[in-house]
Order: sequence, then structure tokens, then C-alpha cells
Amino acid sequence: MSNEDYLKDISEIKNLMNKSSRFISLSGLSGVLAGIYALIGAAIAYYLVINYSGGTLFIFYGWVFWTCMAVLFAIALLSATTGIILTTKKAKKNNEKIWDNSSRRLLFNFLVPLAVGGIYCIIILSQGRYGQTGGLMLVFYGLALVSASKYSIGDIQYLGYIQIILGLIASYYPGYGFWLWVLGFGIMHIVYGTWMHFKYDTK
Repeated sequence: MSNEDYLKDISEIKNLMNKSSRFISLSGLSGVLAGIYALIGAAIAYYLVINYSGGTLFIFYGWVFWTCMAVLFAIALLSATTGIILTTKKAKKNNEKIWDNSSRRLLFNFLVPLAVGGIYCIIILSQGRYGQTGGLMLVFYGLALVSASKYSIGDIQYLGYIQIILGLIASYYPGYGFWLWVLGFGIMHIVYGTWMHFKYDTK
């Protein structure tokens, strides 16, 4: 066998090992749609706060606050549902199992930091430290992406790093937390999802 044949065999072995240890059927398009959902939700929240709550979201925990919380929950639910549907479709196209050891490890490593972050944000809200929540959401979401990247497409770690940086900036400048949240969950999802779509999904 020639050196080229050996290199080809090594490359094929490496690809098989990656497929057995990583869940690589994540859909870039689901990231784009998640970003769009976030922008729509942010626009709704901004309109409600400016026009009905005097620019303050948490005043008396009124209907504006709970409506914004419902919008946030709807964004998360829509994003998760869209991600599951499109990822399942891509996995079937690639003849890959949607639920195996790699996808379970991916889900576990993603959900643990995310769940801890969600609980911590609730604690912060209950203590009245409202300005920190946007930054904390970005930081813990970024940590979840970095943690999950070990069992999926490694490129998602870079989106995680961006989210962490934006979260730290938002924590230092809490007055810009809303706009940094929009940048992280909205615009960066669209940009990164588009890049991932053309890099992986169109092949």
C-alpha cells in the first residue's frame, strides 16, 4: 500500500472514532431559528417594558414582568422543539441514531450547567438583584455549550466562549445587559447558525 492509502485509512478510522464518540447531527438552521425567536421575544419584552412599565421590568412584579417571563419560557421551548425536530431530521438523513451514548452525554453535559444557571438566576431574582440576570444567563449558557462541545461538533465551543465573554461584560455593565442578551442569544445565534449550516448541513 502507498503512503496515500495509509493516510486515507487513518482518516477513515479517525472519522469513525469521531462518529462513535460525538453526536454530529446538530442542525445549524435550528440555531438560526433560535436567534430569530430570541429577537422577536426581545422586541415584545422591550415594547411592553417601555410602554407599560415605565422602563422598569421588575416594578411590583406586575403583569409585564410575568408576561416577559412567559415570553422567555416560550423562546426556550420553541428553540428546544425546533432543535429536536431539525436535529432528528438531519440524524435520519445521515443514518445516525438520535438517542445513543454520544447524544446522552451531549445532553447531560449541556443540561447540568444550564439547570444550575437557571436555578441561580431564580435565586438572584428573588433577592432583587435584577441587573445581573442577563449576564448570568449568557455565562451559564456559554458554559453549557463549552461543556457539550466535547461530545458534539467542536466548533460550538467558540459560540460558548463568545456567550461567556458577553455575559461577563453584561455583569460589569448591567445597564447594557438587555442589549448584550439580544446580541448573544439573538444575533450571534443567527450568525453562528448560518455559518454552521453552510459548513456542515449543506454537504
